[in-house]
Amino acid sequence: MAERGALSLLSLLCLTFIHKESTVAKHVDKGLAAQAFSSFWFTVEPQDTLAIRGNAALLNCSAHSDAATPARIEWKKDGTFMSLVSDERRHILPDGSLFFTHVVHSKHNKPDEGTYQCVATIDNLGSISSRTARFSVAGMPRFASQPAPANVHLGESQVMACEVNSDLLAFTRWEKDRQPLELNTRLVQLPSGGLVITNASEADAGLYRCLVENVGSSKASDEAQLQILAETGEERKLEFVVQPMSVTKVVGNSMLMPCVVTGYPAPNVRWMFEDKLLEESEGRVEVLEGGGLHILNVTEVDAGTYTCMAENSNATIEAQAQLTVQVPPRFVKRPANIYAHESMDIVFECEVSGSPAPTVKWVKNGDAVIPSDYFKIIKEHNLQVLGLVKSDEGFYQCLAENDAGNIQSSAQLIILDHGSGGIASPAGPTPSAPRDVVASLVSTRFIKLTWRLPAEPHGDELTYSVFYSQEGTSRERVVNTSRPGEMQVTIQNLMPDTKYRFRVVAHNSNGQGESSAALKVATQAEVQVPSPAPNLQAVSNTPTSVSLSWDKPLTGNGEILTYKLYYTDKSVGTEQDSDVDGQSYTLTGLKKNTVYSFRVVAYNKHGPGVSTEDIIVRTLSDVPSTPPQNLTVEVQNSKSIMLRWQPPPFNGQNGEITGYKIRYRKGSRRSEAAETTGGTQLNKLIDGLERGTEYSFRVSAMTVNGTGPATEWITAETFESDLDESRVPDQPSSLHVRPLVNSIVVSWTPPENQDIVVRGYTISYGIGSPHAQTIKVDYKQRYYTIENLDPSSHYVITLKALNNVGEGIPVYESAITRPQSVPDPSPMMPPVGVQASVLSHDTIKVTWADNSLPKNQKITDNRFYTVRWKTNIPANTKVKMANTTSLSHMVTGLKPNTLYEFSVMVTKGRRTSTWSMTAQGTTFETIPSSSPKDVTVVSKENKPRTIIVNWQPPSEANGKITGYIIYYSTDVNAEVHDWVIEPVVGNRLTHQIQELTLDTTYYFKIQARNSKGMGPMSDAVHFRTPKTSNLPPKPGPPGNPHTHDSGTSVGVGTNSENHILVIVIIISVGAFTIIVVVVGAFLCTRRTTSHQKKKRAASKSSNGSHKYKGNAKDLKPPDLWIHHERLELKPMDKSPEPNPVMTETPIPRTSQDITPADSGLESNPHLQQRRNSYRGHESEDSLSTLAGRRGMRPKMMMPFDAQPPQPVISAHPIHSLDNHHHHYHMGSLASPTRSYLYHQGSGHLRPHACASPVSHLDRVNSSESVRNTPISEPLPPATASSQASCPSEIMADPEGSYHGSTTTEEEPSYSSNLPPHRSAHPHTHAHAHPLKSFAVPSISASSHPPYESPALPSTPLLAQTGPPTHPHVVKTASIGTLGRTRTPMPVTVPNAPDVPETSKMLEDVDSSYEPDELTEEMAHLEGLMKDLNAITTAP
Repeated sequence: MAERGALSLLSLLCLTFIHKESTVAKHVDKGLAAQAFSSFWFTVEPQDTLAIRGNAALLNCSAHSDAATPARIEWKKDGTFMSLVSDERRHILPDGSLFFTHVVHSKHNKPDEGTYQCVATIDNLGSISSRTARFSVAGMPRFASQPAPANVHLGESQVMACEVNSDLLAFTRWEKDRQPLELNTRLVQLPSGGLVITNASEADAGLYRCLVENVGSSKASDEAQLQILAETGEERKLEFVVQPMSVTKVVGNSMLMPCVVTGYPAPNVRWMFEDKLLEESEGRVEVLEGGGLHILNVTEVDAGTYTCMAENSNATIEAQAQLTVQVPPRFVKRPANIYAHESMDIVFECEVSGSPAPTVKWVKNGDAVIPSDYFKIIKEHNLQVLGLVKSDEGFYQCLAENDAGNIQSSAQLIILDHGSGGIASPAGPTPSAPRDVVASLVSTRFIKLTWRLPAEPHGDELTYSVFYSQEGTSRERVVNTSRPGEMQVTIQNLMPDTKYRFRVVAHNSNGQGESSAALKVATQAEVQVPSPAPNLQAVSNTPTSVSLSWDKPLTGNGEILTYKLYYTDKSVGTEQDSDVDGQSYTLTGLKKNTVYSFRVVAYNKHGPGVSTEDIIVRTLSDVPSTPPQNLTVEVQNSKSIMLRWQPPPFNGQNGEITGYKIRYRKGSRRSEAAETTGGTQLNKLIDGLERGTEYSFRVSAMTVNGTGPATEWITAETFESDLDESRVPDQPSSLHVRPLVNSIVVSWTPPENQDIVVRGYTISYGIGSPHAQTIKVDYKQRYYTIENLDPSSHYVITLKALNNVGEGIPVYESAITRPQSVPDPSPMMPPVGVQASVLSHDTIKVTWADNSLPKNQKITDNRFYTVRWKTNIPANTKVKMANTTSLSHMVTGLKPNTLYEFSVMVTKGRRTSTWSMTAQGTTFETIPSSSPKDVTVVSKENKPRTIIVNWQPPSEANGKITGYIIYYSTDVNAEVHDWVIEPVVGNRLTHQIQELTLDTTYYFKIQARNSKGMGPMSDAVHFRTPKTSNLPPKPGPPGNPHTHDSGTSVGVGTNSENHILVIVIIISVGAFTIIVVVVGAFLCTRRTTSHQKKKRAASKSSNGSHKYKGNAKDLKPPDLWIHHERLELKPMDKSPEPNPVMTETPIPRTSQDITPADSGLESNPHLQQRRNSYRGHESEDSLSTLAGRRGMRPKMMMPFDAQPPQPVISAHPIHSLDNHHHHYHMGSLASPTRSYLYHQGSGHLRPHACASPVSHLDRVNSSESVRNTPISEPLPPATASSQASCPSEIMADPEGSYHGSTTTEEEPSYSSNLPPHRSAHPHTHAHAHPLKSFAVPSISASSHPPYESPALPSTPLLAQTGPPTHPHVVKTASIGTLGRTRTPMPVTVPNAPDVPETSKMLEDVDSSYEPDELTEEMAHLEGLMKDLNAITTAP
């Protein structure tokens, strides 16, 4: 009756919650009483200003506010507030502007130049900051170049140079003959300050100079005479006097791109924009007389490449320049004012545009907002504030800036207090704290919480708020339930592998109630990044582009947000990247005929995935873009000339050079002759020429694509007559030497007799004798520097001319090298205090000190530091180095979990120090970047349902491997969360998986894990189990026709009946009032109390009539501890304490040790269900996938009548309150803090377990589900005094903080509001011999300390009933609420001794018996059981 009463009450409460009318949650809006937003903004902001040294200057700033007190204006310079209290030169005007009485500026003192910003503040309200303004001071007038005298032909163009600083260009003007010169379309001033004179006439002759004025002091350049020459009609080569230069302009400005060309005939100048002829438009785009391009009011469409083409009847030349147009930032969407409550989440929106793309930063009350876990930049520029607190109130500003300017916009945040907005104060009691808050579902990024109604709700329609925060922070966030009465909520967007604190608060019509106690829960670790993108292909379409394509990753783990394409020029080695939205991309701007490597990485919301393998592509070849180098001509005789050259630079060859084309012509003739050579031939003898004739030559390189540009024409004249080479040359006419410290510069003139061929010169030198060293140089060379000489030494030098006959007469000279200069007395000392600070898995920051610097360690000279590093891996001894000018360097691109050595040296000029002492640093671990290798699956011999998975560690473990996870499924295309999981702890490389289905194809994947998380999964490997089992079926226990007992049917077999029962109860109870139900429950409770009294009496009677004499507390049953199914006997001791402390002695097991027979699986519906529970969605099963496969170490809690067992608290998905099915799985309840164990078929209660209180207490020795197992003797029928209920037992996890994937040591178990109990030893190994017995001395109960802890919450579940399968019906106690437990009766519980686990025990468990030994043990056991039966059933 107690069970039925409690069940009826629970059903009525559920019905009430389901059918209550929903109401809208009462959220406080801003209302009329809320604080209004303040009108607070800048009316004037500072602008960029160019000031003149010594003059006054003003930076404007003014703010508007409707507050009672006016805004206080302060100024920042270069980000730091200015102190102007005692400043006589600078002060703030009443309107807020900053006034400079006179600007100070000198070469070494520039106190006024910088970036200024004004900050307006209203006390108790907040601050706003203006845009920033650049304050510059015009420098002293200096000329980088000045006008020079020049001659220009009539009608041609000329440039008079005058280069000044860009900030002085506005103050520059020109004078001719000391008179101001008026500029026009023919006389144009260049952006550099120079003057272009086009179509020169006689009137342009005169003296020119440029002046810089109005900058504090004026300065004039030198005067230069321009002379006008008459046109002679002689042809002159086209050449650029001024080429167009790339320029950057802001939208709306004007642009002048010069292009000045000279030559005769007069050239025609045209402009191309990109690939089209530029069209002029009146008033905006104009080509000036001199050829320059002028564009007014530049727009974004004007940006691009401009080409100036000049051509006449003889030639064409061209030059290119780039116009870049910048657009200042502008707001597309400004941030808006926001009302909010504490713990809420808000978003300030800010959308800007501009070119280049503006950078956005946020400022709160004048201080920069630093992104963190609670201040996040989302959707490019929006600011999200999570878990508001009162101090977040104030003004938030969005500041956007690019090279063209900066802007700002502000919004106000007001935090409303609860009760504001016109809501009356509470008129009645508020709810108490919600009860039994538990995490019913824990994932990597979300946690589902459930709870029960407060003990004192004070209302019907309650709403709830869940406050949560990351452990270690005080900032809370809040999530509200979606409808009244709902007692569960899912918190999303959590961080993986992170601890959080949760508390729940109920609201009724009177307001917010008490908060529940904080619950700590940790999310599971997660590595869910995309797999490599398959089928990556790359093709070179043009010499400068490559088209790539790839497929979507097979395992995306969510939506693919973007792809990142990485490419590397193999000739340089530097990797670059580009973001790609689709699955194809054409990369342009590449080098021609260059090898590139490409790889692609997919990104999802968790970050970058696994990279593809590199693919190598060479861009197509093209014609050479540069001419051959160092073309020289050498006249051989009167009829031949030798040409020599070098190939074009490698980056200009654009392919393999297949040959060279030589063009030559005689004199000024236009007709040309051509010769070609092979690709490796770098010289050519041109013969058959005419005597005494001038020839011009040029050479161009060829590839398979065509001929490249040619060199400039170079001329040579053949001899009138062939020179004499029948004798050696004469002595060189002169020899001069100029000694230095370590070298001597030698110069000479050729022999006076020019009729003898000179092929070259021989230089000999030495100390005291010229025969120590000899050098030969070309015949055209006239000087040479002899290097590597000793200082202060006397050298003798000879010079001889030579030809094919031999060397001529030498000329002698001597010189003494200069003495060595005195070295610096202070040698460079190496850096000291080198430290390597590890920042991440691939970054180490190296810092050091320099004793040669001042104490403040400020570098004021041109010294630099060289950092070198290498790993300690013997196979990789490559040393890398980098230079820096600071006292630290960030070394990136390192390998994870690798030890590196660092040392530093300093260089100053030509002086360097030695290397410093080394510092070491080991990079952090990171998740494995590759999957386990060589995964194989084989069947275990003689066990077709068991397979063995083998593998090798990942090649890139990136840390110590701490475990593996094996995923397997029968559907290779199933979602990852639908695969069954088998964890492997440690670095083992093999694992057994049991109880698979015969004749079924399974697919296996493996993930490696280190301390940082999970690596990528391996490719799926399939294996098909055999069709039939060759093993004989395992015989069941004799005399028991049932394959499962009532305990199983209670937990599993009566789901449909339970639903019918619940519906019947709900309908029947609906006709009665809740008072009748309570009275019924009360009557049932009293009856149960009477039963307990009878039990006590029966217990006393049993003890009093025992055949042993003495007090009842001194009586002990035999020291026997029986595991019936295994028939295992262990000595034990009964505790005399009325409330023994529950203890546990864990026996470690691994899934490798357990190999149940197939028949055991088929005959046990629980085991079959456990295997099948892995299929289907995790929310539909009574246990999660992990829980289903991870057996637990059994623990026992002594049952009492009406005592509420504890629910399973797991880091894996389990039943929530709204689930329709509640099963008790035998031996499969999962706990997050336990090792992964299997205990199958070992948790059944004996049929006579409820025969008496004594027998009940003595025989319940398993923490798994109750079971039926026959014994060798029949038992007496149950008496009236033995009808006490036998509750099924459910393990409780004692922790308040749950971890999803931990395997820690087992901890003590606690129960809520229950007396402590002493648990029996866990069952031994499933394959222990059934007739093994041994004796161990008993252990006193005092050796077990009591454990006490706050209670764990319980989740109410409906008890399951079913028809009896045995004459002795086993009843299960209903699971009630914690607050309704009754005082348990005193019992005497047998205590299993704490036997240390040794190898000897394991050997004993696995030992076998001979037939004679078995018969003897059976006989012995039967006698013991008879004695025990007589003791426990004595009247």
